[in-house]
Amino acid sequence: MYEPRRHKLISRRAFAIRVMCHFALACCLIAAALGIGVAGYYFLGELSGLDALVNASMILGGMGPVDTLHTTSAKLFESFYALFSGLVFIGVATILIAPFVHRLLHLFHIDERA
Repeated sequence: MYEPRRHKLISRRAFAIRVMCHFALACCLIAAALGIGVAGYYFLGELSGLDALVNASMILGGMGPVDTLHTTSAKLFESFYALFSGLVFIGVATILIAPFVHRLLHLFHIDERA
């Protein structure tokens, strides 16, 4: 995916395209995770569409749930969705930061004699 360390640094334009691709991938992952949360709250938690969106957004954002759930299946979903959301956060942060870290490390490994 990235250029090897012996290759020249890519242009700023190519780097900007790479960053935009990573951003698009991160947005897709967030949208998919939010969709899973909305579906779970809607079907298992028996919340309205808007309330399901609010609860899924708050959990995914790390703020915590808004509504209290009453069924065992809904509470189990909420628990696993909260754990899943933490992993999504770590994954998205990694995807967003990876191009910058790679470019920085690539700068340190450029062979100036070549």
